[in-house]
Amino acid sequence: MENKEKVIYILLTDTGTLLNRIIKWFTDAPYNHVSLAFDDKLEEVYSFGRKQPRNPLIAGFVKEDVYTGTYRYFQNTRCLLLKINVTEDEFYNIREIIRYFDSNKDRYSYNLIGLLGVLFHHPVGRKNAYFCSQFVAEVFQRSGLDLWNLPPGLVTPNDFFMHHSFEIIYEGKLYEYPLLLTEMLINVPKRRLTNTRPVAALKKLLPL
Repeated sequence: MENKEKVIYILLTDTGTLLNRIIKWFTDAPYNHVSLAFDDKLEEVYSFGRKQPRNPLIAGFVKEDVYTGTYRYFQNTRCLLLKINVTEDEFYNIREIIRYFDSNKDRYSYNLIGLLGVLFHHPVGRKNAYFCSQFVAEVFQRSGLDLWNLPPGLVTPNDFFMHHSFEIIYEGKLYEYPLLLTEMLINVPKRRLTNTRPVAALKKLLPL
């Protein structure tokens, strides 16, 4: 039987949060958060990041909502949308793994210390804890897509950007992406950007 090709999407983003800027300072990479999406309209997007948009201290496995989630509070977010062709079996495996994460989401936390492991080229694993690119890379690896000669704990968002298997679909401001629902964007309140005070900045020292 013919094994038809399916598509998986990768969303790379730069929200401009303190953690994002710190990572960018070390990596010199344009995007430092990665999410896995099942559709090009970004209606079903998964990653490891903030569980509550206004509380950066609580993080773990999340189904991201580009209209009402964290991105709503960072409306100048820039993004790069990539796609990769996978087999039907690989797509099914990815779907099942994501379903398992979602069913057990309360078990998972954010692997903040793992980011230091990337910096020192030594993976730091914690049980049921991931950072964003580690999570997506492990989902791919478990699904039979072993794209890098690296453990998932050393894969960075830039590794997705640089890999030849991914095709660029869109690059620009997230809220200017043409396939987003216009009626949903109308409901996104406009927020004036302000300078972050030092104490407030410390509260943002966690994901996305």
